[in-house]
Amino acid sequence: MKEVITLFKEQFHSLGIIFRISSYEDRASYQSHYLGMVWEYLYPLIQICIYWLVFGVGLKHGQSNGVDYLPWMMIGITPWFFMNRATLDASKSIYQRVGMVSKMKFPVSALPTIKIVSNLSSFWTMLVISVVVSLLYGIRPSIYWFESIYYFICMLVFLLAFGIFNSAVSVLIRDYHVLLQSVMRMLFYLSGVLFNFESGAFPPIVTRILQLNPFFYVVSGFRESLMGQGWFWQRPTLTLEFWLFVLFFLLVGSHLHYKFRSRFVDLI
Repeated sequence: MKEVITLFKEQFHSLGIIFRISSYEDRASYQSHYLGMVWEYLYPLIQICIYWLVFGVGLKHGQSNGVDYLPWMMIGITPWFFMNRATLDASKSIYQRVGMVSKMKFPVSALPTIKIVSNLSSFWTMLVISVVVSLLYGIRPSIYWFESIYYFICMLVFLLAFGIFNSAVSVLIRDYHVLLQSVMRMLFYLSGVLFNFESGAFPPIVTRILQLNPFFYVVSGFRESLMGQGWFWQRPTLTLEFWLFVLFFLLVGSHLHYKFRSRFVDLI
C-alpha cells in the first residue's frame, strides 16, 4: 500500500509536466498529416459508421433496452475507444521513453498517465457527439447524467492502475504488448460495446462471467447514466468486483514498477 501512495503522490506532483507533454505529443503525432488532429476524431467516426451499418442496419439490431441502436452503440463505444487506445499506449510508454526520462528529474511512473491524458481530447469530442446524437433520437437530460462523473473517475483510476501494471510487465516481458493487443481486440466484442449480452440471449452463467470484465462496467455505466437507466449502487456486486480489480492492478503494478524501476534502462 505504501507503493500505491507513492504512486499517487508522483502523479499529483507531476501534473503540470504531464499536461504539457501530453499536449506536445498530440500535436507531434499528426504534424506530418494534411488533416492533422482531424484524424483524431475522423477515425473513430468512420469506425462508428461501419459498426452501425453492419450491426444496426445489416443485422437489424434496431433497438436495445428500448433505445435506438445508434445512440446506444455510440455512448458505449466512446469510452471503449478511449480505454482501448489509452491502455495500449500506456503499456508501451516506459520502454519508448525511459531513455529520455532517465536523464531528467522526472518520475517514470508519470509516463503511462501522459498517454492517458493525451487521449482525453478525442474522448471529450466523441462524448459530445454521442450526446448530440442521443438528443436527436429523443433521449433527454436527467439527473442520472451526473452519475457519468462517477464512471469517468472509475475509468481514469482503472486506466492508471492498468497502465502502471501493463507498462511494467511490458518492460519485463517484451512479448506482453503483442499479447495485450490481441486481448483488447477480443475484449472489444466481450465488453458489451456492440451488443447487449444482458438481454437474455446468453445463458446466465455466461452473462455473469462477461460482467466481471472491468471494461464492461465502465461501458455499461456510461450507458446507464446517459440513458437514465439506474444508479451504480443498485449493482453493488459489480461495483465491488470492479474496485477489487482496480486494487489488484494498483498493488501489483506499483510493486513491479518500484521494484524494477532502477533497472528499466538495463532491461530495455
